[in-house]
Amino acid sequence: MKLKCLLLFLVLLTYYGGEAQSRAKGLEEKLQQLKDLTAKKSVINLNLSRFKELVKAAPRDYSFIVMFTAMAPARRCAICQYVYDEFMIVANSYRYSPGFNDKLFFGIVDFDEGSDVFQMLRLNSAPVIRHFPAKGKPKPSDSMDFERGVQAESMAKWIQDRTDVQIRVFRPPNYSGAFAFALLFILTGGFLYIRRNNLEFLYNKQMWAIIAVFFCFAMVSGQMWNQIRGPPFFHKGRNGPVYINGGSHGQYVLESYIVALLNGAVVVGMILMIEAAGGARGDQRPTADGKSRRFTAVVGLVLVCVFFSLLLSVFRDKTQGYPYSFLFK
Repeated sequence: MKLKCLLLFLVLLTYYGGEAQSRAKGLEEKLQQLKDLTAKKSVINLNLSRFKELVKAAPRDYSFIVMFTAMAPARRCAICQYVYDEFMIVANSYRYSPGFNDKLFFGIVDFDEGSDVFQMLRLNSAPVIRHFPAKGKPKPSDSMDFERGVQAESMAKWIQDRTDVQIRVFRPPNYSGAFAFALLFILTGGFLYIRRNNLEFLYNKQMWAIIAVFFCFAMVSGQMWNQIRGPPFFHKGRNGPVYINGGSHGQYVLESYIVALLNGAVVVGMILMIEAAGGARGDQRPTADGKSRRFTAVVGLVLVCVFFSLLLSVFRDKTQGYPYSFLFK
């Protein structure tokens, strides 16, 4: 009896030992395949078979960050290209960092190449970025919430929260800003040199006032935010283009232009009413024709009321629950 039990134990030990060796060999082969794919490109293109083999199937002791997107122009996903560019920056930053190892990989599934993967995961929108942990199934927190930002830095922070892997983002150098500044400096210097004998225009109060007003419009409308965050120009949704971001933590480039124009129209209306009231120059100018002044005042009042109402409507759309409106809702 003891001999039979010993033989059974040896058989089981041999079986499980062989299975463990087989699993270790299979994991080693998968890791080598992933390393070879990552050496060619930081983000691995995944179809259904690759997704099942590399992301879902055991054995696996590594995490996978997968972006599900729809890059084809026919899909009309404007934000997909922007999110893809930021995703590539994160993947490249990790791939060429000293901390790169075989515990984290990046992949992408395009709808036109992996619609079966979308159906398997019950995804009906794009883009989506999801973390597949080394052990267990993905949780709701393993899907990135784009409300926290879609920039590479936000992605890196989210990845660190999910995997404890810290990624320092390195963006490719962009010399367009420096070139524009240098060009502006050269043009300004050349203009001042040409007009060096006639610089009275520098003391023109009206010119400086207009420059100051345009600067205020640019700052109030969020141009600085655009330069820092780099949002998309606008978003193409299912029901057509979207020009106003529905959240208070984001905006589109076109949205900032719209806000600047609305603010400009309100300012023009205020200036017209002040001019009509005769308050711009006090008593130093003769009284204007009464009908012309009334017409100017009415035009200014209409501009202020209409465009201030539109500004308030934009604010209501971005700030859910704001109760006040004027003329428009």
